[in-house]
Parts: sequence; structure tokens; C-alpha cells
Amino acid sequence: MTTPRPIAGTAALEKSDSDHLSTGGPETAKREDVATPFSPEDEARLTKRVLLKMDTRILPILSLLFLCSFLDRTNVGNAKIIGLEKDLAISNTQYNRGLAVFYATYIASELPSNLLLKKITPRVWLPLLTVVWGIVTMCLGFVRSFGSFFAVRAVLGLAEGGLLPGMVLYLSGLYTRQEMAVRIGVFYTAASLSGAFGGLLARGLSAIGPRGGLEGWRWIFIMEGVITVVAGVIAYFFLPTSVATASYLTQEERDFAQLRLQGKIGAAGGDERFNPVLEREEKFKWSEVRRGILNLQVWLTATAYFAILSGLYSFGLFLPTIINDLKITSNANESQLWSVIPYAVATPVTVAVAFASDRLKLRGVIMLFTLLIAIVGYAVIGNVPSPNVRFGMTCLMAVGMYSSVPCILVWNSNNSAGHYKRATTSALQLAVANCGGFVATFAYPSVDGPLYHKGHSIILGLLVYAWLAILTNVFWCIKINKDKARGKYDHHAGSGDDRDPMFKMIL
Repeated sequence: MTTPRPIAGTAALEKSDSDHLSTGGPETAKREDVATPFSPEDEARLTKRVLLKMDTRILPILSLLFLCSFLDRTNVGNAKIIGLEKDLAISNTQYNRGLAVFYATYIASELPSNLLLKKITPRVWLPLLTVVWGIVTMCLGFVRSFGSFFAVRAVLGLAEGGLLPGMVLYLSGLYTRQEMAVRIGVFYTAASLSGAFGGLLARGLSAIGPRGGLEGWRWIFIMEGVITVVAGVIAYFFLPTSVATASYLTQEERDFAQLRLQGKIGAAGGDERFNPVLEREEKFKWSEVRRGILNLQVWLTATAYFAILSGLYSFGLFLPTIINDLKITSNANESQLWSVIPYAVATPVTVAVAFASDRLKLRGVIMLFTLLIAIVGYAVIGNVPSPNVRFGMTCLMAVGMYSSVPCILVWNSNNSAGHYKRATTSALQLAVANCGGFVATFAYPSVDGPLYHKGHSIILGLLVYAWLAILTNVFWCIKINKDKARGKYDHHAGSGDDRDPMFKMIL
């Protein structure tokens, strides 16, 4: 086995985290002029070791944060069926307004948060957001009126909005393009686990009350808020800013990981994330923000994701209510437990689909199949009276929607190069998509129960649109790749971003 020689410029790697953010800070030594000192055997050994270390140290933390995010976002649905509306003396319309304002502030915070990520660093910014929204969640346990409920939900959205776009941008600076889907799939399964875990946790926490003058539903918010604060503190101590500063990697592994991201080593070669050196040195330009905003791909994927999230958010908010109205359980507490099943089914499927997406290097093509599962689920549940069949359809709905999300999230990031363009497209995609929260909030009014035909039909129509938008984007990516092969992008050669003719769009 060849012993790697020291790589020029490694002293520069020991600078502070802020100088080595993979998605941002400048790197003293450019790697283009450095000869690769690793044999094929070394590359295989180090790739396996670096990925194992990152996967076992970063993904569990991000999964924990995302789990807390979804718990703190959807626990209001669990609180609703055990007395929140009654104790606060609010109407169903006021309750829905409280849900909607969360999404308004959530959406508004996404792009500014992503633009701040580079300066503040992920190691500080992501844990800080988590601690803040954990404290705000605890405050929901003490609200006494519609006004306070509405205000706290607004602040919660503001604090929580930067997490997901920040995590996607963060991961895009740690992994190569063909490694992203399964990693996002792993932490996104925390969202489906939150539904399973959330129902069980809500059942247990609500049993604390009434105690200390607080009803049982209030303890759901208080204790889940405490858990979130603890998770944020843990993240601060364990998340690295970049591979260049990861304390759990040896110097050899850090050097190798950075060369990997530059596409200089490894079997993928030019399929890697494009020119991270230029991205680290990139200065903020409004032209890059405009380039991201005017990108057709981001609007196709964003509106498709909007349709999917309309279904996902309504599913998370109203599944306990839908199951309760099926009358297959004897009380609301049993409904909480039954709501675990669809999420438990969706979790392994989501990981499997993400793994297949990375292995096949396909995103949109995979979604054309997964979305059909959810479309069938919604088509049946809104038109069949049998409670058992309708419950079975909730599992198809969960599988189809959750397994589509890692592909659509990573697809946009994969096809955007240039830090500020990718920061813009990632945040813009999620800002548009999270408008689905407004649809979700008002799609399932109580008066439509127990069949909720109108709500299911709305989501069905949106998912059909998503399928068509994904199909359109697949053909658009094919066209761009053909145009690059024909030389239509040759004037962008050496640009170091996704316009370069060497940068191929992933389908």
C-alpha cells in the first residue's frame, strides 16, 4: 500500500472553522495544482473510512434536529384532539389561523437564513435555531388565549424556517452529488419517525397532566420543547463546520476528503460537486441570487414540492383527526397510537428509495414512480366508505409522499453549482414549497368529516400536478445536457458553476 505524501497547503487547513466552511469560507491553498498522492487502494480505504465517520457523526445529529423540528411543528395536531381548542376557547377557524401564521413566518425566514449560514457557520447557526425554537415550543404550553397562541406560533415559524434549507446546503458541502439522496433520505426519515414517535410521545406526555395547574396537552409542548433545547446543545458540540475542521478525521482523512469534493480522486471524477474551491472563495453577488431566482428548474421542482408538502403537512396535522373519525378506535388516545402505523411503514421505504436514487443517479425519474403510490392512496381514500380500506390508504399516502421528498430536495441541489446560487435555489425551493402549509391548514375542516372528500381531492389534484412538473423537469434536464454536448454552452467553459459544459444535469 502506498503511503500518502503530505499535501501542500495542509497547514492552512488548521485555521478556524469560519475560514473553512465547505459551503463558504476561503481556503488558503488551491488544490488544482496538487498531484494526487493516493493509490487506488488508498482511495477505496479512505473513502470508506471518511464516509463511515461522517455518516455516524453527522447524520444522527441532523436526524435528531429534524425529528425535533417535525415534532414541534405537528404536535399541535396531537394537542388538538385532547383539549387544546376547548381550553383556549378558540374556534376551528382560529385554530387554523394559528397553523397558517407558522408557515408565513417559516417561509419568510428561509432565504435570509441560508445567506447567513456561510458567515455564522453551520456549527453555530443550526444549533442556535434549534435552541430558540425549543424555547418557543415550551412557551406554547403556557398560552391562554387565541392571541398568545397565534403570536407564539408566528415566532416558532421564524425560528424553525432556516433548519431544512440550512441542512441541505450544509450536506452539499460535505458529500459528493451522487451521495446526497441517501443521506437526505436518512435524516428525512426522522420526519416520518416523528409521526410514529410523536403519537406515542404525545400519549405519554399528556398523561402527566393535569398537574401544576396545566392540562395534559400543555405538557406535550413543554416537554418536547425541553427535548429540543437539549438536542440543540448536543448539536453544537458534535457538528463540524466542514471536512477541513472535523476533529474526528485524521489529517490524512481531512486532506483526502477535500480532494474528493474537488473531483480529483475517486471513481466518480467529474460527477462530483463542481469546483468547491471556487465556491469557498466566492464572494456574494446579487447576480448569483438573480440567476437562482430565474432558474426554470427551481420553479418546476419548487411547485412540485409545494404540492407534495401540501399533502405531507396536512397528513401530519390531521392524521390523528382523520383516524379518530374513522371510528376504528374507542377513544382519542387510541387514535394517537394508530397514527404511528403509516409513519412506521413509510420509514424503511423512504431510505430504500433514497439508496436506489443514489445508486442509479436518478432523481426525477424515481419520483415518477413513487408519486403514483400517493396518488392511488388519495384517489381511493376520498371515495371509499370502508374505514379499514381508508386506513390502509393512509399507509400508501405516507409511503408515496415521504419517499419522494429526498429525491426532490437533492435534485435541486445537485443541479445548482456556485455557492450563492445553490443557497438561493435551495431556500427558494423550500420557501415556495412550504406555502403548502397554507393549503394543509384549511384543507380538512371538521365539518367535512368523516370522509373529508374535499380535502383528499385537493391533495390528489396537487399530486397529479407534481407528477407532471417532475416529468417536465426531466425533459428540461435532458435538453440542457444535449445542448451542452452540441456546444451551446461552450462560452461558459471554466465558469466553475452549473453553466460549464462539463457540468451534467442529473435526471
